Amino acid sequence: MAKNLTGHDLTIYGQEMDNATSALAKMNMILHDCPTADVWNDNTLSSPHFKNDAGGLKTFDFAVANPPFSYKSWSNGLVPNEDKYSRFEYGVPPKKNGDYAFLLHVLKSLKSTGKGVIVMPHGVLFRGNAEATIRRNVITRGYIKGIIGLPANLFYGTSIPACLIVLDKEHAHARKGIFMIDASKGFVKDGNKNRLREQDIHRIVDVFNSQDESDPKYARMVPLAEVERHEYNLNIPRYIDSTEPEDIQDIEAHLLGGIPNRDIDDLGEYWSVYPNLRKALFKRADRKGYSQLRVSQDEIKQTIFEHPEFVAYSREMDEVFAKWKKKHRPKLKAIEMGTKPRDVIEPLAESILKTYAGKPLIDQYDIYQHLLSYWLEAMKDDVYMIVEDGWKAEVTEVVRKKGDKKVEGTIKVGKKEFICELVPKELLIHRYFAAEWEVIEKLEIEKEAKTSELEELIEEHAGEDGLLEEVINDKGNITKGNLTKRVKELKKLDDEEYADEFAVLEQYVALDEAESKTDKKIKAAHADLETKLVKKYGELTEADVKSLVVDDKWIAAIAADIGTELDDVSQSLAGRVGELSQRYENTLPTLSRKLEALTSRVDAHIERLMTACR
Repeated sequence: MAKNLTGHDLTIYGQEMDNATSALAKMNMILHDCPTADVWNDNTLSSPHFKNDAGGLKTFDFAVANPPFSYKSWSNGLVPNEDKYSRFEYGVPPKKNGDYAFLLHVLKSLKSTGKGVIVMPHGVLFRGNAEATIRRNVITRGYIKGIIGLPANLFYGTSIPACLIVLDKEHAHARKGIFMIDASKGFVKDGNKNRLREQDIHRIVDVFNSQDESDPKYARMVPLAEVERHEYNLNIPRYIDSTEPEDIQDIEAHLLGGIPNRDIDDLGEYWSVYPNLRKALFKRADRKGYSQLRVSQDEIKQTIFEHPEFVAYSREMDEVFAKWKKKHRPKLKAIEMGTKPRDVIEPLAESILKTYAGKPLIDQYDIYQHLLSYWLEAMKDDVYMIVEDGWKAEVTEVVRKKGDKKVEGTIKVGKKEFICELVPKELLIHRYFAAEWEVIEKLEIEKEAKTSELEELIEEHAGEDGLLEEVINDKGNITKGNLTKRVKELKKLDDEEYADEFAVLEQYVALDEAESKTDKKIKAAHADLETKLVKKYGELTEADVKSLVVDDKWIAAIAADIGTELDDVSQSLAGRVGELSQRYENTLPTLSRKLEALTSRVDAHIERLMTACR
């Protein structure tokens, strides 16, 4: 809710024509603790509900709107040229397209210092005729503060890309430009739709509020004079080129070999952090402007990972996280009953964003997203449990109906199953029962080895006329009954002719028994461990629970997620170096010589065949 994000006590008004949507909006207000919000059900354009004492439109400090795109029946019940609210003084929208009708309504509903945002299809930025006239009049008066291009397929009911038009009447007369953002590439697939991630939203807000132009492919302030030169066309690609640079193939390198220095220079963000790593990977070629790989392709990753500068950078990033952890660890352990979850995550997220701001090779918003994703995935539920019940590792019995799947993370004692949602059993095992778990893992490996040997034995002797053929049933399985029966038969026969079969059957029996014994040991070890786990839960102090949850669960998970970013740094560099090396590895002369050699071999084969046929 926008009201919650502002931190102020706002009075909320709204109008919606669709009955279901209006009812949903009212319910939403109640659920978000805004029961006094006034949501009216009627046509906003023909019958605006909120008016001032003089009968004109009521004006607001802030207004947000997401009207239907390109609404054809916008003028039903309305005569635009005779509109008593003077909403169309800057022009009348086309009869079959009401996009600008809603924009002009929002504009008229703002106070002299009011601010508004309206969601619009991209067409409003560049369509001509009546809309071009309205757009020019609104721009020349300085009412448009910014335009934010959004990804396609974001809204239900349409797959076309949309944009946010930011209106601001305050200091409009002095406005000299429009701040544009192309945020069309920042999203994640969510089913058959696209969705803005938390990092995408935060970046848009940060860049817009700070008017940050440091990334010209993402945002820039466009002077009104430039907009005028483009005849007030606001199509974002005219002002922001967000296309990725083409990966150009070097013909000379394909012909003569070597890696173009231009391509190596393009990795400058890495060389600024690892200046000597470049020298460790590349050496000068015979020709000016080209280099050669100093190590083999198989050694690229190892060269990068073991280089002192890479090791130092990784250590530096570890220290950055360690400082952030040291700062927030006590705050996380100070969560108590009654704490608001929002007061936990907001300072945590803003802090991690600032901590990684300006750090080389890592996008601070990617780090921010890792934290927010983990919050939504698990940490949020934990915090809600803590603020409701305190730091308690309570074990509850899991009741499953027949046919229900086993709940992951349960502890089985006898016929009963238990679970602790705040402190999963894996945390207790890792901290208190590592030795017991190591025994179980060794037994699991031992069992897998026996199973593998059995499978190999079956594969070798289970075919037609195989030594295990007699013990395999109609379904293709070896049953214990068939196995025992055949062994007894062979013992009675005591014939040298069946010695090989008898040896294979004995081997199978021995492996099967060994596998069964190991499996029993595993089950017994698990049962013993799970009994100890239930007992240990009852012995945990509040300090133990805090340490397990904060250190072993939350911080460990966040650290692991952030660690993937460091992995991506090294993998991206290694991948690009390997790609360049492979691209120019085989020159045209080399390929030509291989072709000639293969052609000669084929010609020789043909000649021999022709000689044989004569």
